Amino acid sequence: MPLMYFLPPLATVLIWSGNMTINQLSVGAIAPSSIAFLRWLLALAVMTPFVLPAALRHRDEIRRQWPKLALLGLLGMGLWQGLAYVAAETTTATNMGILAAMVPLLTVLLSALILREPPTLGGIVGGVLAFVGVTVLLGRGNPLSLLQLEVALGDALMVVAATCYALYGVMLKRWSMNLPPWVMLYAQVCFAVLFLLPPYLMGPMTPIDSQNIGLIVYAGIPASIITTFLWMRAVRQIGANQSSIFINLMPLFSALIAMAFLGEQVAGFHFTGGLLILAGVIMAQTLTRPLARGLTSDKPSSAR
Repeated sequence: MPLMYFLPPLATVLIWSGNMTINQLSVGAIAPSSIAFLRWLLALAVMTPFVLPAALRHRDEIRRQWPKLALLGLLGMGLWQGLAYVAAETTTATNMGILAAMVPLLTVLLSALILREPPTLGGIVGGVLAFVGVTVLLGRGNPLSLLQLEVALGDALMVVAATCYALYGVMLKRWSMNLPPWVMLYAQVCFAVLFLLPPYLMGPMTPIDSQNIGLIVYAGIPASIITTFLWMRAVRQIGANQSSIFINLMPLFSALIAMAFLGEQVAGFHFTGGLLILAGVIMAQTLTRPLARGLTSDKPSSAR
């Protein structure tokens, strides 16, 4: 496989990791409700001239599928990113990157529950490893502190956000829609803007100025539109499973970018928790043999 095929997923994860730092830089510069809404409003404005004609041609299918598209927009754009901006106020970009790397593992677990995909050895053992890693990270190296509910609100919100995005991926797989990828994305962005409008109007409505316009542009174009294009290209070239493995690099990229631009320090519990989560995610993605085989495959057929 040509090495060039690995550039799109690598670039995507790098931009996503950079967005964790953008989340931190937005604290104090723009309200979470404002940047969450304005980034998708900008993405919608940029996409409209190119995608609206195709969306109009598929308006009948969009009308039939609007409840599903609305839920996808809420999970994948509204809650995933909206919660991340709120989380940034009480946690670090390093922690956010580590917890966001749980998405592939959570996707495996939710797929077993919702899609009835049989559990695997990697999914079970990897899930236990990753859970231990999360407790180390949330407890700042002391998992027992969780018994006293000593968890930063931002870390808890990032776990919820990662769960929402994992659920988004599972439902995207479950619901088959006769829509081109860009049209499907465009419809979801439209619904995300509608969902994010009330919190934006309820405020505080931060005015756009020289301090926050760059944050909005980065979140709205590279972290929303460009990453979507690159990710779709990656899935088409090397497949969804191989592409998702690159998400495991988010903790490393996020920590390096946060150290360079935010001056964050990486502690021992970051390494311990991050390595456990990473090991769990890799195990869940590589050891994919089902634990239980179907009865039909275990019994020889008597029909001749």
